[in-house]
Amino acid sequence: MRNLVFNSWQSLQVKLMAIRDNKAFEWFVISVIVLSSVVIGAKTYDISPNVLNLLAFLDVTVTLFFLLEILVRMAAERRFWDFFKKGWNIFDFTIVVVSLIPINDSEYALLARMLRLFRVLRLISFIPEMRVLVNALLIAIPRIGYVALLMFVIFYLYAVVGSFIFAPINEFLWGDLGAALLTLFRVATFEDWTDVMYETMEVYPYSWIYYLTFIFMSTFIFLNMMIGIVVSVLDEEHRKSMDKGLHESLDEEAKSIEDLHHEVSDLHRKLDQLLQQTDPKKSS
Repeated sequence: MRNLVFNSWQSLQVKLMAIRDNKAFEWFVISVIVLSSVVIGAKTYDISPNVLNLLAFLDVTVTLFFLLEILVRMAAERRFWDFFKKGWNIFDFTIVVVSLIPINDSEYALLARMLRLFRVLRLISFIPEMRVLVNALLIAIPRIGYVALLMFVIFYLYAVVGSFIFAPINEFLWGDLGAALLTLFRVATFEDWTDVMYETMEVYPYSWIYYLTFIFMSTFIFLNMMIGIVVSVLDEEHRKSMDKGLHESLDEEAKSIEDLHHEVSDLHRKLDQLLQQTDPKKSS
């Protein structure tokens, strides 16, 4: 009886693995995620109660589908805890569990809508290219931090100098350190920065040197350094992703060969048992 249950579970697990690895199933899940985001966005409009009821029904349907989908993926693992060895699986599991909390009719209704909104982030876990981008961004953050720190030092120095020199010209833009930092951020993003420069040039004709050197260092050097770091890390992550895919395919082939070997061994054992039952003398 135990063997029968075990064999039935194994056959069911094989079917669930086929569903999980099916590209059509993946694209269907992606479509449901997009539908979920559309439903959430539609609720921001002033619509009739009938449409609201339809959207509520769709929201419940999507939530139940996500629950079924996550259960299929968990059951398709060879061992249950293997599902939680991958960070993206934990991410998906957390979002699905949180979306099941029934707080729509309570005082936390706004929080419930915000939590539902996070289901859109599941697109990241289902699209490999987006996973690579997010992983590259997370890895690049520590390296970018040093560049950002150096950039802040440059901002700070230029802000102090600008506040000392240009405060009498425009108190609102250069009156203190905070205002000067905001003004320099405006200059670095090229938001009408020439108006700021021409205003100070009326009093200090050579103040253009201040602005051009700041733009050259903050935009052309530090920003390009950040872009270079992200591109370098992204290239490394692409290579790792390709190598990981190759290793996973090789592991799957090795597992298939091992399973086939076990099946052949079982067939040999059963054949020997059959020979012993039919002709004991011949088998001996």
